[in-house]
Amino acid sequence: MEIPWVQDLEIYIRDLEPGAVSRWLEGQLDNVRLDDADVATVSKGTGLFNGAALRITLYPGAFGKRFTSLVIEGDELPWNSDLECARSAWRMMEGEIRCSLGEWQEGDSLDDEQWWRLDHRGEQQVVWN
Repeated sequence: MEIPWVQDLEIYIRDLEPGAVSRWLEGQLDNVRLDDADVATVSKGTGLFNGAALRITLYPGAFGKRFTSLVIEGDELPWNSDLECARSAWRMMEGEIRCSLGEWQEGDSLDDEQWWRLDHRGEQQVVWN
């Protein structure tokens, strides 16, 4: 039976370290099953939040190869926005994390797209390139 995935969160992690996502998510979710030891290949996993199943996917090589896209899908999510998720990830990983401002739709041009960038300089809105 296919589970309907209603909501999703997506963040982009620069220069992802092996195991970093699973270590972070183990402190946020229950029953995390994600093998992210090889960050050069797509990794799929699962977790639970308030008893609800989540699907976790890592897509390496996003936006010029240095970023890995992390997508978390489920009926109920631990964060209300991509930015809240990015803040949580940044506190644990302390690298550069990016996420959309929330207005982007599939098919929109990315040329002038504004993103949140979280890093040692703080939170800033930037154009990706």
